[in-house]
Amino acid sequence: MIDGKDIYKFNDDELAIFRRRQVGLIYQFYNLIPILNVEENITLPLSLDNRKIDKKRLNDLIQLLGLESRKTHLPNELSGGQQQRTSIGRAMITNPAIILADEPTGNLDSKSSDEIVELLKRSNRDYKQTIVMITHNMEIAKIADRIIKIEDGKIVKDM
Repeated sequence: MIDGKDIYKFNDDELAIFRRRQVGLIYQFYNLIPILNVEENITLPLSLDNRKIDKKRLNDLIQLLGLESRKTHLPNELSGGQQQRTSIGRAMITNPAIILADEPTGNLDSKSSDEIVELLKRSNRDYKQTIVMITHNMEIAKIADRIIKIEDGKIVKDM
């Protein structure tokens, strides 16, 4: 059950729609579209789903991410931390039930890493989103409510 829905009963089309609307993805290497600015990269999931952009939600999210002065900038005009915050905005714009984060701080300095972790904690707390984060950084992992340690593809510890 995810967000009150039994996803095992979904057909392929329903699963695709569910993933598009209820699962946000944050990549280690940002995966931003180079010809789209910050605002366009963040709203891309809505555009691909032919959904209306809620300008208030977008502006609130951009403010939360600290990107107000950068929203018309292209990815190559942003720092690594700003690119990662843009990637997080793209994952959050649909207000998904689950956010999957693959090493979201792996390419960032410690200050930017701390900011990203705080954003994810806030997303979990304020928006009730489940965050599943893959990280090799045990200091970051310690902030989680639950840690599952995997070695060689097997669960070795569930803390």
